[in-house]
Order: sequence, then C-alpha cells, then structure tokens
Amino acid sequence: MPRQDRLPPMQALTMFESAARLASFTAAARELGSTQPAVSQRVVQLEEALGAPLFERGHRGVTLTEDGARLFEAVRHALDTIRVATAEIRARRTPQTLTLSTDFGFATYWLMPRLSQFKALMPDVDVKIVTSQNVFDASHDEADIAIAFGDERADWTARGAVKLFPERVTPVCSPAFLAAQPSLCSPSDLLSLPLLHLEPTHPARWLSWADWFAAHGLDAPAAHGGITFNSFTLVAHAAIMGQGVALGWAPLVDELLATGQLVELFEPPVVTERGYLLVTQRAATPAVHAFRQWLLGECGLDTE
Repeated sequence: MPRQDRLPPMQALTMFESAARLASFTAAARELGSTQPAVSQRVVQLEEALGAPLFERGHRGVTLTEDGARLFEAVRHALDTIRVATAEIRARRTPQTLTLSTDFGFATYWLMPRLSQFKALMPDVDVKIVTSQNVFDASHDEADIAIAFGDERADWTARGAVKLFPERVTPVCSPAFLAAQPSLCSPSDLLSLPLLHLEPTHPARWLSWADWFAAHGLDAPAAHGGITFNSFTLVAHAAIMGQGVALGWAPLVDELLATGQLVELFEPPVVTERGYLLVTQRAATPAVHAFRQWLLGECGLDTE
C-alpha cells in the first residue's frame, strides 16, 4: 500500500502550479517550453495519484477545485521557498561586483589611499572604478554607486543623495615655490603669480580663481602666464612640481598638505553649497550596502 505522504513527481507539481496560476494548460505549456498535451497528461497523472480532481475543465480554460486550490497554495509557497534558497546559494557562489563612478581627483587623492581598507572588509568583491570629469547623469550612468561633485539642492536629493564633503577651497603651492616668494603674505599678492587653473564648465560646476578673488574683494587678473588643465590630478601635480599656485579642494589635498608636498597659503577657505555627494544608483546588494556603510564611516557620517 503506497504511503499517504509520498510526494508526487516534481515535474508534475511544476506543471500543475503553472497551469493553476495561468488558468490555462496552453499558457502553462508556453511558459514551460512544453506542449499542451504534455501538461494535460502530467496533471491527469497527478490527479490520479491523489485520487481527486484538481481542475474543472471548461471551453475558456480551467479553474481550480477546492482540493486544487489547497494544493496550489502549498506548491506555490514551496516553489517560492526553493527559488529564494537557490538564488541565495547562487549569489554566494557568484563573485560580487561593485562599479563606482567618480572624478579623477577624488579617485586619485581620496579613494585610492583608502581602497585597501574596503577590500580588507570585502575581499571577495570585484571593484571597478570609472572616472570622468563630465556632468554626472543619474539616468544614464551605469555605476552601482556614484561619488559626484555638485549641488545638493539639485534633484539628487530625491535619489537619496548624501553630502560627503562641502566645497572648501584654499590656494596651495609647493614649499619650494613658497620659499621663492618671500613677499607673499596676502590674497592680493597672488595677482602677479602664475596660477594653475582647472578647466571651467558652463554653467560653472566648481569654484574658479575668479570666484576665489571675488570672495576676497578682488578682481581676477587677466589670463596670462597661467596653465589650464582638464583634470584636478594634473593641477595638483603641477602645483607639487612648483609650476604655480593652485586652488586646493578639501579633502583632496588633505594628504598632500599632511605630507608636506603642498602648503596652504591663506585661511579661512572659501566654502560653497556644492560638494561631493554619494548617490546610490542600484538596488542595495550586499556589496553596495557594505561600501556605502564603509564610505559614510570614513567620512565621519552617521551610517544608520
């Protein structure tokens, strides 16, 4: 005598669940890549094994009987549990990836010196860093997370953007350059010195030398003897090489100041409403969540 708790074949249960959910043997066959007779046959075999009809057949499809509805609820729940379990197993076996978008300066001077700390926390995560000086476009950027420079009053707040650092800017130069300028003691003294520029954008996205001089009640000098670069990394390197005075953004120049490669000329810094923002682009995968928590902690912000 067969056991009452013996499970029917899994294939029959899968075809039954699809037919019950779609209320059609034909639709179930299409979903499962099978044929309508094959689905019908499997359901009939299941009904015979249970000794009870599971569907009422009609010209416009099928409807569940009371026993069919009870079985459908149990099978649906069981299959959902199996799907979740298999997805979690596959996720653990599949290498996690994290794509981060930011600009050259942030990647070089802030992120790279600290990236080994994150890798120590998440050694199995493959990190891809994409850099660009272009305007960050949340609708087209393919990164999981972006660290973008902009104004928090923009619509990024609707995407859960968090300000990491405000725009704080002060002139910097190399110690050797400063030593060669013994009379340099006030902002007006910069008017006659070679200035290093970060290529401007229209509309303006970051502080310019004209903005810095205006903040100190001065007119910017006519463009002469300076050098313009399209990357802050190049601006900072030129300053380190003693080629002129650059505007230094915190926290990008913090390590360069701490190690003595650059020196700060005047305080206090000029501060604006702009700054670096953290924008989470994709669903909160474990890698995205871990990086976000790590980054906020490194910036001294609340990680809750």
